[in-house]
Amino acid sequence: MTGLQLPANLKTIISSVLILLGAYGLLFLLSLVIWTFRDIRSRSRDVLVQILATLLVLVFNIPGLLLYFVLRPQETLTEAYEHALGQEALLQDIEERYICPNCKRKVDADFAVCPFCQHELRKHCQNCARLLNLNWDLCPYCGQQQVAETPAPETPVQETPVQETPVEVTPVQETEEVHGTAQ
Repeated sequence: MTGLQLPANLKTIISSVLILLGAYGLLFLLSLVIWTFRDIRSRSRDVLVQILATLLVLVFNIPGLLLYFVLRPQETLTEAYEHALGQEALLQDIEERYICPNCKRKVDADFAVCPFCQHELRKHCQNCARLLNLNWDLCPYCGQQQVAETPAPETPVQETPVQETPVEVTPVQETEEVHGTAQ
């Protein structure tokens, strides 16, 4: 029986292919470790977490990478910062909306009185006449101390007995001056 002729240098070819596959596997593992380190560095500032995640992939290879995908933080530090900025912008937008505390309707920031319910929203400085918040005791624009405007205490009115005197009523004659047609 004639057998297949194997090349004489078959061992050399197999060892070359195995060396290439090993080098490829080593480069693949190295690239996984580098990618993991860069990814965890963009997601966490904690150095210990960065080292542990990198060692997880280095020791356990692809299963370690899968475990890293499960355990890693969902957003990067940049995404978390942008998210926080967005929330802060929304809060600032909400705070900048002025609402009448009495009728709860939207009013402009420079209104002194609510146009809907006539509730006093702000007061004028006694010195420079700029609008101030009601709870400010000092004008931040001119430095004038604001004196609280307190209404004068009501003094009880003493009732004096009224004597009824007969009043004589005389008829009034209409003249041209009364109707405004005087010339």
